[in-house]
Amino acid sequence: MKLTGAQIMIKSLEAEGVDYVFGLPGGAILPTFDALYDSKKLKFILVRHEQGASHMADGYGRATGRPGVCLVTSGPAATNTVTGLATAYMDSAPMVCITGQVATGVIGSDAFQEADVCGITRPVTKHNYLIKDVRDVARTVKEAFYIAKTGRPGPVLIDFPVDVSRATTEFDYPDSVDIRGYEVPSKGNPVNIQRAADLINKSKRPCLYVGGGAVVSGAQKEVVELVEKTGIPITTTVLGLGIFPENHPSSLRMLGMHGTVYANYTVQRSDLLIAIGARFDDRVTGNIQKFCPQAKIIHVDIDPASISKTVHVDVDIVGDVKPVLKQLNKLVTNRRGKIRDWLKQVQEWKDKHPLKYRKETQELQQEHIIRKIGEITKHNAVVATGVGQHQMWTAQWYQFAAPRSMITSGGLGTMGYGFPAAIGAQLGRPGETVVCIDGDGSTQMTMCELATAAYYKIPVKLFIMDNEHHGMVRQWQELFYRERYSGSQTGPSNPNFIKLADGYGVQAFSMTQKEDVEKVIKQALAHKGPVLVHCRVEKKGNVYPMVPAGHALDQVMDMA
Repeated sequence: MKLTGAQIMIKSLEAEGVDYVFGLPGGAILPTFDALYDSKKLKFILVRHEQGASHMADGYGRATGRPGVCLVTSGPAATNTVTGLATAYMDSAPMVCITGQVATGVIGSDAFQEADVCGITRPVTKHNYLIKDVRDVARTVKEAFYIAKTGRPGPVLIDFPVDVSRATTEFDYPDSVDIRGYEVPSKGNPVNIQRAADLINKSKRPCLYVGGGAVVSGAQKEVVELVEKTGIPITTTVLGLGIFPENHPSSLRMLGMHGTVYANYTVQRSDLLIAIGARFDDRVTGNIQKFCPQAKIIHVDIDPASISKTVHVDVDIVGDVKPVLKQLNKLVTNRRGKIRDWLKQVQEWKDKHPLKYRKETQELQQEHIIRKIGEITKHNAVVATGVGQHQMWTAQWYQFAAPRSMITSGGLGTMGYGFPAAIGAQLGRPGETVVCIDGDGSTQMTMCELATAAYYKIPVKLFIMDNEHHGMVRQWQELFYRERYSGSQTGPSNPNFIKLADGYGVQAFSMTQKEDVEKVIKQALAHKGPVLVHCRVEKKGNVYPMVPAGHALDQVMDMA
């Protein structure tokens, strides 16, 4: 029996095991939405803005490891997804975005709601397609999902002209994928793995630096085994949080601009840095010319383009982190006895430079609230964040214990990401507690999705850290721009968040003093539906430690 292209698109999504589709209808994609109406397997989540749909698909993908799916119409709807695509691309989040397009015969004529979506999104997608023949729909979907989730994951866009969605052909979903020129490295070069093991077994001041690639690979067991077998201290990036339990004695927590002092010192003074699934982002390395001046560097990554892109490495291993570490773990030895002095030095740095905040103040501090959320959830919640001070304090104070539990925009730094991503994560992991820690500025960029959470009764717990500023901007202006606060104060125009939540039909609580913290967190977590918690926090707190831009990692500003 022949099916329309739209019906084939929906049948193909079903064949890929998709459960949720996030989106918003419009003219060019209406045939696909009409076919979606008949699906018994796909659950559609109607968003209030297409950017929200892209972030929900991203959050779903990060939380589950399976590509999230968003479905929107042409023109402005498609361009509204670009920020979400760029966010997913920078952080290697698996996602498939399907956009409507004008009929193939009028493409290029400036037709109503036409945009060159493939041209616009080419720099921020792993791959994209413009389907011109209905016979290509099923194959395109199969390839898109394969590309999105294999190798270094990322977003794939399918641009779907309305006439192709109405055309008919036989439906036959392919069993396999054969894409010429697309190869996924897996096990790594055994010669280079042996070279890496030899360096590890001879090193005197080794340090592990682990990023989001280890999370994507599902390599938690192998990372823990490597640390426990060798005794080497480990630090992670913001996207690597949770790959190794942060209460473990070998954990140095996060490194970089707002990482721990002792992680940065350890990295800078090491003689061997073992980078696993990380890309040497500038927020991690600080001044690249002064990064790890005495260290040889081993780099394990599935993306060959990441090797020696910013930092020259001595041993490169191109492959999937999990199988590479399985091989490496057989070759390394217990180093504790050989690096006893090094471990003693690292412990001295940890004792001398702990994370801290001013506990004597009467003002409500974000660090305190986040630490308490961690304690009350036993560090087992899935935590999504926006971008700003609250994001860095969450990375510092939540104490992540499991992978795929920190859902945040690391590379692009997308304000407004947190709440819609939390919705996607919650739908992907329905039995778990999902908390969104956001700022007043970041929240207001996508707060229309409160309507989505309310309508579908999605039980995300949103904690808004309201300091009446774009806090990180204000911090930089205080420290580096002579306290010239240009455009960084939000306070006079902030809404009444409690009334706002009430207007959406969302349960709301207020937190204004330290005595409120534990009680309100417990009330929020106990409520079965979505919750907004308005936290009136210190207005001019700064995130420390901090490595100023252009400085080396060990040139750290810390709280006095």
